[in-house]
Amino acid sequence: MKLKFCSLYSGSSGNCQYIKTENTTILVDAGLSGKKIQQEIMNIGEDPKKIDALFITHEHSDHIQGAGIISRRFDVPIYANAKTWEAMSSAIGEIKSHNIRIMDDIVEVGDLAVRAFDISHDAAHPVGYNIFYNNKKISLVTDTGCVNDNITNSIMDSDLLLVESNHDEDMVLIGPYPWPLKRRVLGEFGHMSNDTAGHLISKVVKRGTEIVLLGHLSKENNFPQLAYKTVENILKENCIEVNPGICLDMTYRDRSSRVYEI
Repeated sequence: MKLKFCSLYSGSSGNCQYIKTENTTILVDAGLSGKKIQQEIMNIGEDPKKIDALFITHEHSDHIQGAGIISRRFDVPIYANAKTWEAMSSAIGEIKSHNIRIMDDIVEVGDLAVRAFDISHDAAHPVGYNIFYNNKKISLVTDTGCVNDNITNSIMDSDLLLVESNHDEDMVLIGPYPWPLKRRVLGEFGHMSNDTAGHLISKVVKRGTEIVLLGHLSKENNFPQLAYKTVENILKENCIEVNPGICLDMTYRDRSSRVYEI
C-alpha cells in the first residue's frame, strides 16, 4: 500500500498532520480541539479510532491543544522529547503512564519509522520529523526561525516535504504587530519567511522531492497566493519546473489539504 499524507490543519490557529499506511496511522501535532481533529479525520474518510501514535514537535498551544484529549479518548501514546514533555505536561492534562513516551531516538510504530531533528524556535526543544515507510520519506519542518545544515540535510531525499512559509518579511515590517513581536517572528527563533522557504526548497528538490506543501502561513503577514508565487518564482530562478514538474501545493489553517499518496 502507498503512504498517505494529509495536512488536516496548518497555521498559527492550529496544526495537525495525518500519515497512514495500510497497517499504521499517526498524527504529528494536535493543536486544535479533539472534536475538530476527530471530525476532520472523518471528513477525509478515515477512522480516528485507528490512530496508533501522536508525535509532538513542541509545546506551543497551536501544536498540543487537543493532544491530551486524543490520547485519553482513543488510548493513544504521545511521543515527545524529555524537555517538551516537561514543558507541556501541565497543559495537556493527565495522561496514562503507558502513553507517556519519551523520544530520544528513531521510533518504530507499526510499519512506520519516525526520526526527530532539531529546529530553531522559542520552545524548550523544538523538532521537525522524518517519517519513513519502505523506501519512502516524508519530512515536516515548520516553526523554525533559521535554516542550517542539519535541517537541510535532514530533509534531503524526501518524497513529500511540508515546509513552513509563514510570512512575507515586508508585510511583517509594515504590519500591525508591535515591534517585540515583529522581532520574534523575524528572528532566528521565530518563523521561516516565504523567501527562506523558497531557497530551502530549491536546495532539496533537486534530490528527488516529488511533492512540496507550504504550511503554517500567518493570517496577518501572508496569504496563500503570495506564498505560492514567491516560492514558485525562486524555484523557477533555480531552473526547477513546477506543476508540471514538482507538485507545489498549499496547506490550510481551517481545513484539510488534498490527501497525497506516495
